[in-house]
Amino acid sequence: MPAPKPWTLDDSSELYNLQGWGLNYFAINAKGHVVVQPKKVAEGAIDVMDVIEDVSSRNIKMPVLIRFQDILRRRVALINESFAAAIAEHGYGGRYFGVYPIKVNQLREVVEEIGDAGRPFQFGLEAGSKGELLAVLALNPSEALTIVNGYKDESMMRLAALGLKIGRKVVVVIEKLSELELLLSAAREGGVKPLIGLRVKLQTQGSGKWRSSSGHFAKFGLTTPEILGVVETLKAEGLSDCLKLVHFHVGSQVCDIRTIKDAVKEGARYYAKLRKMGLGVEYLDCGGGLGVDYDGTHTAVDSSMNYSLREYVADVVYSVQEVCKQEKVPEPHLVTESGRSMVAHHALLVANIFGAIETGTSPVDLREGADEHQVVRELREALKDLTPKNIAESFHDGQQHLEEAFSLFKLGYLGLEDKAKVENLYWKLCLEIGKLLPKAKFVSEDLLEMQKALNDQYLCNFSVFQSLPDSWAINQIFPIMPLHRLAEEPLRRASVVDITCDSDGKITNFAAHRKAGGTLPVHALDGSPYYLGFFLMGAYQATMGDIHNLFGRVNEVHVFKDEDEPKGYYIEETIQGQTIRDVLSQIQYSDYELVKRIKEAADSQVKAGALKPREAAEIVDRYEAVLSEYTYVDHLPTADENKGAPSHGAQPATPGKPTEPVAP
Repeated sequence: MPAPKPWTLDDSSELYNLQGWGLNYFAINAKGHVVVQPKKVAEGAIDVMDVIEDVSSRNIKMPVLIRFQDILRRRVALINESFAAAIAEHGYGGRYFGVYPIKVNQLREVVEEIGDAGRPFQFGLEAGSKGELLAVLALNPSEALTIVNGYKDESMMRLAALGLKIGRKVVVVIEKLSELELLLSAAREGGVKPLIGLRVKLQTQGSGKWRSSSGHFAKFGLTTPEILGVVETLKAEGLSDCLKLVHFHVGSQVCDIRTIKDAVKEGARYYAKLRKMGLGVEYLDCGGGLGVDYDGTHTAVDSSMNYSLREYVADVVYSVQEVCKQEKVPEPHLVTESGRSMVAHHALLVANIFGAIETGTSPVDLREGADEHQVVRELREALKDLTPKNIAESFHDGQQHLEEAFSLFKLGYLGLEDKAKVENLYWKLCLEIGKLLPKAKFVSEDLLEMQKALNDQYLCNFSVFQSLPDSWAINQIFPIMPLHRLAEEPLRRASVVDITCDSDGKITNFAAHRKAGGTLPVHALDGSPYYLGFFLMGAYQATMGDIHNLFGRVNEVHVFKDEDEPKGYYIEETIQGQTIRDVLSQIQYSDYELVKRIKEAADSQVKAGALKPREAAEIVDRYEAVLSEYTYVDHLPTADENKGAPSHGAQPATPGKPTEPVAP
């Protein structure tokens, strides 16, 4: 039998499908570390483990969100350059004026970086609420478009008029008919001429998770009769030239290019008809939807996309141009709101694994004894007699013995030690069966379920609800992989569980190794720090996370490439994650009042003689000190401590099924 091939870096890259989802922004270097390539080439690559070492030396604790600002800037330039190239290639008569919808990531550092990178392209910003509009009016340059979407009240319309008065190109998109009068009234009051957009309700149905953003029952947009009503009002007011933009949107993360083509053609038709009616429309806003290939499969599934940026841009330009030729109208300036595609790749969450829940382990020695219960002896015999030919029979016997032991224990006929032996032997039997399954001619469904239960659970120092809310809420896939040890073959399979006390705080769906039964290929823990990277985290996750179990925002560092630095980068900024005090204040707890109550309780113990005054003061000081700590796990168990981690055998009430992880 030939010796197995040695594991290579290419094997790791293929296993985690790095080329599929990474767009060459990520690679593996000779050390077996993940590197970031802002220019998509190996030259000037940033070793993520160097960044981790750097932030650790600054006493910045895990988990940490790393923003690679060079990627963000490159994504801004790329979409603008792609549209410019397609417009030149097709001889298109309009220009491209993109906008970034800040709802995708409202963090000031991100918005400012996009604004700075987009300034040469007159790249603008989009707002969908009063809070967002306040930020956008302050940050957006006068030469760029400011698009105002979402439902709007009188105050928001006045704010838009204020923007016009200070020289901003504020285009208010009418989403429902009643908004038009609010806008016109605010414009009259402010003494400005409004810039008006219309959102049309397309019949083209979207694709992906957000397909309901278009079609007859969409939340936003005007029907054709309502559009005609707007036209009549504008003509009656002598404001036909104020209608500057037609807008449509078919949903975020559109996975199928055919949907985009159909929507653009339909939207362009609305533009052309309105233009021919004498309206002064100059812009066609194709909305968002440009996808991100989270799983790297290049298919039309929800977590992927079956097209490239180049194909998307070419189809938008070509489709609008063809409609305008047919209708004999000037080609409009093009606008897109492709926020997800712009920001997803630049953010990487780094979290450390601090333990594992392994199947079949026991922290105590469960030796065979002469006075064992009959059910224990029978399970030992089933394990001893196991062969490739009686796999199914042995598994069913094991389940029967486990259920029998459970019944005997409830009735008081089985001791705690014998019950522990039954659980331990059952999982040993399952593990041995798992080793024999590759030799079996037929594997039943219950054996497949059993095999899933054998996988480890790696305890990861983060909160799914805070850092990956879309993973929990809509089963969004994010690429996850080890950041080091990639020259070694990962021989274990594990799901990832967070540190919240919630059974939903886990990840069992991964971009890599899709046939692994809801597990991630990982390396065995050896007592050294082990880091996982959660990639493509830049879109939506930062401000949609909640504080379940009072885990707050994570520490954050911003990294820029710099070839003059020894490691090829510098950390521009660090942003402290939330302390326990910060999170408690969000839910109306006063740290002063909390400390006061603890002091009162300690003082009462002093009066009762149970504590000395110095001890009481130390208790209050310690309580106050913890209020200022990071909300995530600080002390990490050693390898020896991990040996005592609970096993699946600890709660075997449902034979053959994985049990809930024990909350830290």
